[in-house]
Amino acid sequence: MRGAAPAGLKLGTAVGLGLGVGLGVGAAAPSRAESLDVPFITTPDHVTLAMLELAGVGRGDHLIDLGSGDGRIVITAARRFGATGLGVEIVPDLVELSRRHAVQAGVADRVQFRVQDLFDPALDADLARASVITLYLLPDVNLRLRPRLQALRPGTRIVSHDWDMGDWMPDRTRVVEVPEKAVGREKLSRLHLWTLR
Repeated sequence: MRGAAPAGLKLGTAVGLGLGVGLGVGAAAPSRAESLDVPFITTPDHVTLAMLELAGVGRGDHLIDLGSGDGRIVITAARRFGATGLGVEIVPDLVELSRRHAVQAGVADRVQFRVQDLFDPALDADLARASVITLYLLPDVNLRLRPRLQALRPGTRIVSHDWDMGDWMPDRTRVVEVPEKAVGREKLSRLHLWTLR
């Protein structure tokens, strides 16, 4: 999802469907099927950028990407917008890949990546610090996370790629054309923004 690739990295193609994004480096990314049944899909750079712009990410923001994949969202938020960030990912190989990408992009001092289950209660302390939360998860996972997200402090912005939160209506939805989209019939992505009040 979102933004341009960190300096020196070549972007690749999708390797699955799901949580976060992928910075292609020639090797297939590990599957999430064993953990959350959420496959891994690369979010195109222009969609990543559109998500961060929709959230109004800037200096002073602390972004958490739930299901951070290869770290693209967190790294782009730091590199292009001056934010700090945390990527939470259950696949250890993707966390290691994200850490390498952060070093290559020159933002390792402003971002962290952690192997952690999204439903680990210990994550709540980190979520409470976030001003922006991004996610590209499946609908049932979004709905399971929804009560925790709704309990965050007022002003927190949440952006979901493609999937909504049931009857919790977004404040804004932006449609982005994605001609190369490999999943689904439509060649577009829907980005949903909620701002907690």
